[in-house]
Amino acid sequence: MVRSVFFGFSALSLAACASTGIPAERTVAVIGSIAYRERIALPPTAQIEVRLDDVSLADAPANNMASQRFASEGRQVPFAFTLTVDRADIDPRHSYAVSARITDADGKLMFITDTRNSVTFGSGSAVDMGTLMLVKAH
Repeated sequence: MVRSVFFGFSALSLAACASTGIPAERTVAVIGSIAYRERIALPPTAQIEVRLDDVSLADAPANNMASQRFASEGRQVPFAFTLTVDRADIDPRHSYAVSARITDADGKLMFITDTRNSVTFGSGSAVDMGTLMLVKAH
């Protein structure tokens, strides 16, 4: 079991290196999944967006650190995500949070995170956020 977790994180690090051009030892991956409780199927054209933002300043827009966007292509929740950031860009005095949204093909909001999902960076190569729950937009 320990070996599979190690290899999983190694693969994540290699993927991070390949996608960002930053050496793997300098990156941190924020991983997890998103889901919602409603028993509603997403249309195949639904768009998913997951963001890692610096939310330190209360009176200013959040600074986006990393994002992942993709189409559902007929798949349903839960959706896994991996957000990779350069460790040098993380300021230990700042606050970071992950948010997610699902929109239809026209950009109309369908589901969104409605709570703050704070990220605490440590010395590891990955931070597991678990499953973030989205709520239905009205």
